Amino acid sequence: MALRELPSRAASALLRDARPLIHANRPSLRRHASSEPLQEVAQSTSFAVPPPSADLVQDFDPVARSKTRRLRKKPLPPSRYQYRPPKYYRGPLHPHQPPPESDPASRLFQPGPFSLPRLEQTYESTIAADLLTLIYHHYPPGFRAPVQTQRLREWTGASPYYQNRPLRPPRGKGDHLKLLTPPRTFRNVPEITKVVVHSMVPQAQENSGHLHVAGMVVQAITNVRVEAHKSKHNVVGWDLREGKYVAVTADVEREDTFHFLSKLVDVVLPKIKEWKGVSGNSGDNSGNIAFGLTPDQVALFPEIEVNYDAYPPKMIPGCHVTIQTSATNDRDALLLLQSIGLPFYGRLNK
Repeated sequence: MALRELPSRAASALLRDARPLIHANRPSLRRHASSEPLQEVAQSTSFAVPPPSADLVQDFDPVARSKTRRLRKKPLPPSRYQYRPPKYYRGPLHPHQPPPESDPASRLFQPGPFSLPRLEQTYESTIAADLLTLIYHHYPPGFRAPVQTQRLREWTGASPYYQNRPLRPPRGKGDHLKLLTPPRTFRNVPEITKVVVHSMVPQAQENSGHLHVAGMVVQAITNVRVEAHKSKHNVVGWDLREGKYVAVTADVEREDTFHFLSKLVDVVLPKIKEWKGVSGNSGDNSGNIAFGLTPDQVALFPEIEVNYDAYPPKMIPGCHVTIQTSATNDRDALLLLQSIGLPFYGRLNK
């Protein structure tokens, strides 16, 4: 048995000894750091360039140079600071296309994020996976989805006014169609996209101090600069006059959204006495949930409590909070907001 294994062992030993020789004789196509082009580059250094002349150094005056540019006598080179993105998007075939939002030259560029809120970490680590489990619909192999019928109604009749008209909206209340819910995967788990805080101050028509206090309060609790709005029409029932400032709005986005919601859920709402929660019917059938806060409840925000003396108590306004999500129906939006700790009462919209 040992004599039979001897030739195979001898062959393996011979190949083992010859393997380094084979690799040594293989032609090398790899360029190493000691190649001739790299040596030529290393020899050409910036220290070999002669310094500027003494006259040029003495005549250089950066202050005078900046003054001439300021007076438009010597403009900047055409290759610098000349690109300005278009203000309006005029279609994909237009020669001037706006840069992406991640480009600092874009008009929509926003630096950041500068922080990682705890609520966002909780969403990424726990809530997103649990929410996908709750709203996931399994479609077995071979499943065929039912054919979607026409959602808009056609004009039927021989009247010439029915020709080339846009399709009619569906029957019932509202002129807008509900959003279609796509199959849920890990790529489109519903998430919170934006929070809009709106405060209506009709007293500002007589005393502009109410508008200033409302803007200070909303800006303090949201960390976002507010925008004032005028009344577009005369409304007798609400005592509104056209052209008067009557409201302020703050659009809370990105990490400010999670900071505001965590502060609202963990600090403000637990302090409210005899508060049932948010109504389960507050959705708009498109994944957006809204509720209101009274002036006494707005005063519970820590930014207002710390500087309570800086705000006139009778001028602190109430506000409406609208939470916008990427969900396409109220059921998914309610599950998402329930997971972050927002309480609901009554029958939930489904």
